[in-house]
Amino acid sequence: MKGRIHSFDTFGTVDGPGIRFVLFMQGCALQCKYCHNPDSWEMNTGRQMDVEEILDEIKPYLAYYQRSGGGITVTGGEPTLQAPFLARLFAECKRRWGLHTVLDTNGFCEPSHAQELLNVTDLVLLDLKQINSAKHVALTAQPNDRIKRFAEHLSEIDKPVWIRHVLVPGWTDDYMDLIELGKFIGSLRNVSKLELLPYHRMGVYKWQQMGKVYPLEQCPTPTNQEVIRARYMIDMGILANGD
Repeated sequence: MKGRIHSFDTFGTVDGPGIRFVLFMQGCALQCKYCHNPDSWEMNTGRQMDVEEILDEIKPYLAYYQRSGGGITVTGGEPTLQAPFLARLFAECKRRWGLHTVLDTNGFCEPSHAQELLNVTDLVLLDLKQINSAKHVALTAQPNDRIKRFAEHLSEIDKPVWIRHVLVPGWTDDYMDLIELGKFIGSLRNVSKLELLPYHRMGVYKWQQMGKVYPLEQCPTPTNQEVIRARYMIDMGILANGD
């Protein structure tokens, strides 16, 4: 069995605890208007690698990962599209080296498809893009029902989760949406961290290289004050749910 790989980073520091080997998988069912890896959408491209080849890439840096409390993170694209392959990879990382494993996912996956992978996953980074279903379709071309079900399943099995939400002015920053997002997060019992990520334009050049029109060309990055306001709204929703 081989996986389709977009790229990898041997010294990741933002996708889970410690220093991490970050594996970017090829293929994604969503088409987010602010995506910084649009070249990862197509499923039938990328470099084909087997588990042993990836382990060979990890091995030279093991000391950094182990001493820092890091490990391996799979992201994308959307890694759950290749869940059986990644289940084997994670299992081997644990068997050989006891590495901490992180799944960075948009959650657009039926839980039954990813259960084997979740069994060998220590932490899930779940990207909740937009709580309003109609707005989610406008932003990603897909509804969010499956994503909510996936989030609820993670809560039911008590899988540790960090929630991520990208704050995109005009798209994901409506105060009522943020409060509803907070209520949904508050309904989950397994969330240990919330990362509110300001929208950035670092991937625009990839759209240009691919001859694609970047949909958010006029969208500004949020100010620090807007980020603080958004976090306050989400926290209000979480507290309201707790009451």
